[in-house]
Amino acid sequence: MLIDVENLMRSHRLPHIWCPGCGNGIIMKAILEGIRESNLDLDKTVIVSGIGCSSRATGYLNFDTIHTTHGRAIAFATGVKLAKPELNVFVITGDGDGAAIGGNHLIHAARRNIDLNVILFNNNIYGMTGGQYSPLTPHGKFATTSPYGNMERSFDICNLVQAAGATYVARGTAFHTKMLIDLIKNAISNKGFSFVEAVTMCPISYGRRNKMGNAPDMLKWQRDNAVNVKAAQKMEPEKLAGKIIIGELHKETAPEYTELYEQLIARFRKGAEGDGQ
Repeated sequence: MLIDVENLMRSHRLPHIWCPGCGNGIIMKAILEGIRESNLDLDKTVIVSGIGCSSRATGYLNFDTIHTTHGRAIAFATGVKLAKPELNVFVITGDGDGAAIGGNHLIHAARRNIDLNVILFNNNIYGMTGGQYSPLTPHGKFATTSPYGNMERSFDICNLVQAAGATYVARGTAFHTKMLIDLIKNAISNKGFSFVEAVTMCPISYGRRNKMGNAPDMLKWQRDNAVNVKAAQKMEPEKLAGKIIIGELHKETAPEYTELYEQLIARFRKGAEGDGQ
């Protein structure tokens, strides 16, 4: 029998600190549904986060959780997974925490194909720390540090992680909640580095500055501008300009890092026992 989602939360920590209309609660609920429907052993599940709006989620989750320093969540999670390979390890991060100061950890964890489930909340802005533009803020959009429009090109973070070596890559949105839950479940079942970008809305620091309306308006924008990956494969590039491609973007099999590490240890132990005979 599946456990109720409310039992997966530290309800005494509510109400949360997120702004009215923030989509982070939707993403957090999707993560919990993914964990619940995957029937994971809750006593063997660890959730790690860094700093930022998204990273505050660990405070509300009734697991063993680690709230770490800015950009270092994947580094801490790597340590947890190497020390206890049997654990289910999740990382909750944001577009600033995960793609800027934590970007180097992100690409190297993907390169190693270490068995982590990374969910990156993408609200296109540094929401908690002042509304600065992030590596995922679209070109031309406004932030406190780009008052005349962002001059820089943004990452396609899913393409970046796939190129680095991740074996599972997907993108969902706060509007497409059922799909997002399924993508998280697929990430959990993958043996290797799994990455899910969750496009969410920040109506205060991002939406207001970019005249995108209120939270329902931003959800409608996600609905109207998201294209399923299967449909996108049949569309011309010019028709995909400015669209969000959602769904399962990449899946492959490759050796998983902690398993290779255990094999290395076993080999050396066998060699040491042979030397002692």
